[in-house]
Amino acid sequence: MQSTNHLAPLIGMTLDQLVKVALSGGMPKFVGRQLAEWLYKKKVTSFDEMVNISKKNREWLSANYTVGREKPVSRQKSSDGTVKYLFNVGEGRSIESVYIPDRDRATLCVSSQAGCKMNCYFCATGRLGFKANLTAAQIVNQILSIPPAPAKGETAAGELTNVVFMGMGEPLDNLDALLPVIEILTAPWGMAWSPKRITVSSVGKLPQLKDLLENTQVHVAISVHTADPEERLQLMPAQKAFPISNVMKVLSGYDFSHQRRLSLEYILWRGVNDDVAHADQLIRLIGRLDCRVNLIRFHAIPGVELHPCSEERMLMFRNYLNSKGITATIRSSRGEDIMAACGMLAGKRNS
Repeated sequence: MQSTNHLAPLIGMTLDQLVKVALSGGMPKFVGRQLAEWLYKKKVTSFDEMVNISKKNREWLSANYTVGREKPVSRQKSSDGTVKYLFNVGEGRSIESVYIPDRDRATLCVSSQAGCKMNCYFCATGRLGFKANLTAAQIVNQILSIPPAPAKGETAAGELTNVVFMGMGEPLDNLDALLPVIEILTAPWGMAWSPKRITVSSVGKLPQLKDLLENTQVHVAISVHTADPEERLQLMPAQKAFPISNVMKVLSGYDFSHQRRLSLEYILWRGVNDDVAHADQLIRLIGRLDCRVNLIRFHAIPGVELHPCSEERMLMFRNYLNSKGITATIRSSRGEDIMAACGMLAGKRNS
């Protein structure tokens, strides 16, 4: 029998790929569908649990593939109930996922890369530089492995209700892995989620943003942070390749007035982008586009000379946008005490 270290994982495969696996092992085509059910609906961790597949076929599968499930190597729990998980992804690299329980919602913030190429000044992940794209298996594993069994003295967490691709990395820089993951989450043979339960965040990477909009119905969140192009370039080098005005032009070609939602992410920094003039620039940038603005508190990270604006300033900014017909909300900050809040993920082993 081969070592499982070099066997391809089955999680992360679409139904078509699982059917090909079954056929290559001399099994009937329907075994591919059975595999999908065991992997994505029943969330098994071993071939032995796949009891409606013959022992002979299970032995062939285990000799040639691995299920691919990997437990997180550590966890940290915030005082607000948020839990951050660390996963090994090979070659000494780690990534983080954040589980956010909130009344009747349980959201998982998923990573798509180890590190990131976008190099946004204010983001701990961006400051790491790019390490590797995650495979579809490594992305799906985060979703299937959380929430795991509760730690001693804790009650079991509920089933996930939402997934947001807002963890480490730029999701659209890894579209080849992202699209099959979305298919697994939403297809009837997979986890059969509504696309409304999934949000993909991006700096506005084109033309991949257009591919996402054409090929899925998931919600989209665009990191804007300032509507001033020169200022945005200083904070977000991606502005050079993907000017926010071009991104908004692409978005204006799609309908966000019904089930699919568009959000604009806007971190507020004291004395940088938190005044009425910046709010007016943002309003002009939005124009007639149907969207909402998520105002985000800045979480300080080492080596970054930016500061959070005051609560009063955030409320003023939100109320001003609302008064001009823009739906704006202030996002609750979760997990800051364990470095799990927006922009703080750095794939560091928990102490």
